[in-house]
Amino acid sequence: MATAAATITMTMREADRLKTVQAVVDRMLRVGQAAQRLGMSRRQLERLVIRFLDEGPSGLISRRRGRPSNNQLAPGTAERAITIIRERYADFGPTLAAEKLQECHGVVLSKETVRALMVSAGVWTPRRQRAPKIHQPRNRRDCLGELIQIDGSDHAWFEDRGPACTLLVFIDDATSRLMQLHFVPTESSFAYFEATRSYLEQHGKPVAFYSDKASIFRPVTKAEFSERGVTQFARVLYELNIDIMCANTSQAQGPS
Repeated sequence: MATAAATITMTMREADRLKTVQAVVDRMLRVGQAAQRLGMSRRQLERLVIRFLDEGPSGLISRRRGRPSNNQLAPGTAERAITIIRERYADFGPTLAAEKLQECHGVVLSKETVRALMVSAGVWTPRRQRAPKIHQPRNRRDCLGELIQIDGSDHAWFEDRGPACTLLVFIDDATSRLMQLHFVPTESSFAYFEATRSYLEQHGKPVAFYSDKASIFRPVTKAEFSERGVTQFARVLYELNIDIMCANTSQAQGPS
C-alpha cells in the first residue's frame, strides 16, 4: 500500500537552492560554480549537499523557520518604551531617547531599535522624510544708504609685500555698491569703530547695519547676553540711533 507523499513548503530562495544542489548531486554543476551562484562558500555548499543526501529536500529548509527571532523584544517592552517616550521624551532623537530609557527607566534598547519604534509610532520622522524648510529670501532695501552690509575678510591681501591683514567691507544693500573699504590688522570692535566713523563722515548715518553673528556684533553665549545684554559695538550704534541686524534674526530675514 502506497503512502501519501509529504508536502514541503519552500520559499523561492530555497527552491532555487534545491535546484542548484540537485545539479551538483547529478554532477551537472561543479561545487565551486554552485557556491558562487548561491553566494556562499564552498564549505557551506558541501554541507548543504550532505544534508540533502541525508534528509532529502526538507534538509534544505531553514532551521530557523517557525522559531522566534533572536532579536525579538520581550512582551510589553516596545509598548512600555513608546509610552515613556511619548510622555517624557517626545522631542528627543532616537539616540538620546535610548540613553534616557536605559539611565532613568532601566529599559535597555539599542538606538536602532528605538528609532524603529519611534518611526512606527509616528513619534519621530527620519531626516530624509522631513519636508524641506522653505526660507523666505530677504528683500533688498529700496534706498541707497538705508541698510549697509558689513563684514571682514582675513587674507594676505598684499601677498609677500606686507603682513596679512583684514579688509572691512561696507556694501549698500539696495545697490550692492561698495561704500567703504578699510584695512585693519585684525577684525575687532575698535577696528569697526574706526571704519564706522570713516563711513559716517563720508556717507552719513544709515538706518541699520547688517552683519553676521560674530561676537563683535552680538553676544555669543547666554552668559554674555545676561551680563552685558549687547556688545560694545552694538552699544555705540544704539547711542548713534543706528540699528544692528544679524543674519538669521527675524529682522534680517525680512517679511515672511
